[in-house]
Amino acid sequence: GPAYMRFGRPNVPNFTPVEKFEIGKAIRFQEGVDVTIIATGHLVYPSIKAAEELAENNISAEVINIHTIKPLDEEAILKSVQKTNAVVTAEEHLRNGGLGDSIAQLLVRKYPLPVEMIAVDNTFGESGKPLELLQKYKLDMPDIVDAAKKSVERKKNIYQKTGSPIS
Repeated sequence: GPAYMRFGRPNVPNFTPVEKFEIGKAIRFQEGVDVTIIATGHLVYPSIKAAEELAENNISAEVINIHTIKPLDEEAILKSVQKTNAVVTAEEHLRNGGLGDSIAQLLVRKYPLPVEMIAVDNTFGESGKPLELLQKYKLDMPDIVDAAKKSVERKKNIYQKTGSPIS
């Protein structure tokens, strides 16, 4: 059937495990209990690095690579977010219609939870060096760290207001 493959320009480390690639099946890079970072494309590696920085701040981040958004691996996502109750999505795509929207729609239907999205706001893209563009559009590792901290804080605030964890 129809397929879409996207290839990027920037050089990034080879960080993917040597395992069978399966369309529609997420790859969990790291287990965590405080926040789930769900990333795709060029933002998977910065998400892994963000998890390392978060660990230095005693925040345990689960990192999931959603390499195929359709079909979406709902089971892997729900299993993770039901454990962490805090979510960040990270993509180098427009916020509307991308990974973050897909995750938000899933969670609205199956497990309502606030979602922080790292994505391009409604703006025209520009040409330039890939890493500089990621920084300009706030799609870099520090932005993922900030979103994860915000998501964990939102989870704590909900717990304090309701007296129970999100469920």
